[in-house]
Amino acid sequence: MHPLAPIISILILGLRSASQEAPGAATTAPSTETAAPSTETIVTVPISQYSFSAFPLPSQTPVAGVSPLSDPREPPPVGSSLIPDFAHAWAGAYQEAKNKIANFTLDEKVSVGTGVGWMAGRCVGNTPPIGVNGSKFPGLCLEDSPLGIRFADFVTAFPTGINTAATWNRKLIRRRGLFMGREHVGKGVNVALGPMMNIGRVAQGGRNWEGFGADPFLAGEAAYETILGMQEGGVQACAKHLINNEQEHFRTQESSDVDDRTQHEIYAHPFLRSIMAGVASIMCSYNLINGTYACENDKIMNDIIKREFGFQGYIMSDWAATHSTISVITGLDMTMPGDITFQSGTTYFGANLTAYVQNNTIPAARLDDLATRIIAGWYFVHQDAGDYPTTNFDAFNPANEETNEHVDVQEDHYKVVREIGAASTVLLKNTNGALPLKKPRSIVLVGSDAGPGKVGPNEFADQGGVDGILAMGWGSGTANFTYLISPLEAIQRRARDDRTSVSWILDDFDTDRAGNMAIGRSAALVFISSDSGEDYITVDGNEGDRKNLTAWHSGDDLVQAVAAQNNNTIVVVHSVGPLILEPWIDHPNVTAVLWAGVPGQEAGNSITDVLYGDWNPSGRLPYTIAKQASDYSAHLILGGQPTDILSIPYTEGLNVDYRYFDAFNITPRFEFGFGLSYTNFTYNKLHIAEVGGQASTDADLEESWAAGNATPIAQGSSTAIWLHRPLYNVTFEVENTGPVWGGDIPQLYLNMPPSAGEPPSILKGFTNVEILPGDKKTVGITLSRYDLSFWDTVAQGWRRPNGTIGVTIGTSSRDARLKGNITIA
Repeated sequence: MHPLAPIISILILGLRSASQEAPGAATTAPSTETAAPSTETIVTVPISQYSFSAFPLPSQTPVAGVSPLSDPREPPPVGSSLIPDFAHAWAGAYQEAKNKIANFTLDEKVSVGTGVGWMAGRCVGNTPPIGVNGSKFPGLCLEDSPLGIRFADFVTAFPTGINTAATWNRKLIRRRGLFMGREHVGKGVNVALGPMMNIGRVAQGGRNWEGFGADPFLAGEAAYETILGMQEGGVQACAKHLINNEQEHFRTQESSDVDDRTQHEIYAHPFLRSIMAGVASIMCSYNLINGTYACENDKIMNDIIKREFGFQGYIMSDWAATHSTISVITGLDMTMPGDITFQSGTTYFGANLTAYVQNNTIPAARLDDLATRIIAGWYFVHQDAGDYPTTNFDAFNPANEETNEHVDVQEDHYKVVREIGAASTVLLKNTNGALPLKKPRSIVLVGSDAGPGKVGPNEFADQGGVDGILAMGWGSGTANFTYLISPLEAIQRRARDDRTSVSWILDDFDTDRAGNMAIGRSAALVFISSDSGEDYITVDGNEGDRKNLTAWHSGDDLVQAVAAQNNNTIVVVHSVGPLILEPWIDHPNVTAVLWAGVPGQEAGNSITDVLYGDWNPSGRLPYTIAKQASDYSAHLILGGQPTDILSIPYTEGLNVDYRYFDAFNITPRFEFGFGLSYTNFTYNKLHIAEVGGQASTDADLEESWAAGNATPIAQGSSTAIWLHRPLYNVTFEVENTGPVWGGDIPQLYLNMPPSAGEPPSILKGFTNVEILPGDKKTVGITLSRYDLSFWDTVAQGWRRPNGTIGVTIGTSSRDARLKGNITIA
């Protein structure tokens, strides 16, 4: 497979950044009477020297602004400013887990964190049952993917993460998470391997479409709502990939070299929000971070995730990303799928971990902590209930009728798929009222992306190829389509109501015929696409990452050929990420452009809803579309030999995506957050007010923070709660001044004083609002002290900047409608 509490940090002298145990050495467990294998330099740590029990859980005393005693099955409502307090739920889960492992043998505790091996169970990852027939613990089924259940039948292929983020709609994001959670539970999955929240640092990055875009705040909010929904549905969510897994080329042999401030403010933020949502598990990534592999990186796993962020769940490896037994000390709790290399019969955990505990190389208390964390996740989402479904599908043997019960878990989830597909579509251009379509007399659909694939929707394994409508990328982040609606099917159905004449040409390379077929048509709809995925599949020379940012299948030539013959050429783009549109975007005959992303199984219906105005476009770009590829702040680092560690310096620092364009005054083609509508909105009456009712017990913290001092925190503490509680309420009025109902996405950007060293503009809030023509609504967005702070690398805490903080309300990163200021006395 290629998907791919806290502890006191322990200094392991001589710990190497590459694999510390040769795979051959790990096939035999070290003797309990000797030190660790000679391939490692180990300092044996006496058990009494360090505490490996979980850090104390947060206080259960009710605090203002905190959702009291939250249970993952009953999260705070969408849009609530309450901070979920899962302390009570985690405390109960920990106690249950400790009681359960009290009667486990040493080997049984080890097996809790040791996968059974690749293809040795029904799911892509499995831990073994413990006790006779699982009488002590049933084991866990871990299954891809972030958009559905990989390798299963009668499931929903949900919209991708990037489309979900493009809705900028928390209600839809939460609902998708809830329905995905329910489907995983219905199939007997314990751990759903998602959401994915890597930042789209590199526009060509192969797996960007699995995540939530190029901004940490947007990605963090999407991850937060997704996880609340998934775990309300009963499945354990898994936040991945921890961390800096931003390109596919050499992903297991590259070191992402990232400074501490950038790590905290950009790449770690979505994981912080995931932990605040109560995520049960986290997956560490394939790459190295500052010279040390992610899955044995003490700084990331122990210090930031478990100590600073207060993570109570468990960290699993990406598949075959474990590099040593000693990684248990540096924070790894579970090795997946269990074997060192697939089906090798070897493991870094198992007997090796048992021996390391027996000879005191790894403290027994750390093993207890590992097992407690994993089983606590099971209790936390109430999977101990007697009616929890057993696994009823077989990922590796789908034709085996004895192990596949063909349970249908789809319910009516297609409705939210269709709605998210429409709500994530971004209207980039619309001249002369080209859209919405108004009962056109005749239309032609051009391009293979308009039609179905030649051999059904699952023609290519793990969607590693496309010859029809593109609805998801490729790799482990996919699911089988139970069905897939193409634009050709959906538009023909609509055309029957309008008595429209419909023709089509799905050959991408017969540009002469395409142009000739467009002559005289009321509208010519050209469908173009661009695909990417995971590096174990290469499609047309694209080894996961995209070779370039141009349209596939001669898309640019197709648009130009049609536009040369038709003065109402409408372009629909299904793409995993940004494309360079310069060859045709300013063509006078290209009257409209719809950016549809990769929207899942209802792709055709979703785009038809927007084309005909049944859905007024409300999607907004979750990344910047540049005029030329060189305008982006980061690019693929290629090259490298099989034995190399490829260095990838994150020299752009905080200036990712639109922040870089702003910092260096580069004009994009379409900026981050951009999107048009079939109606118009005006903004008025900005008001910024401090939120009252702050607890007097926070007076010392408040005085220190207001004075500009850094606030070191552990996220599970009352200090963290104080830091994230709303401090300011920003309200304003939005009016629909156009002719039709529509939704808008107000966005809040902060403009820090120069002394803060921040980019010119940073997203810190957004909401969605739907308004009838002529009506107006008052909208509110809150800001916390955390939102108003930056990471102080010296003091290792969050501090406010000195000076006035600008507040900009707009409809994109560059379309400011209202401006105000915050001055902290």
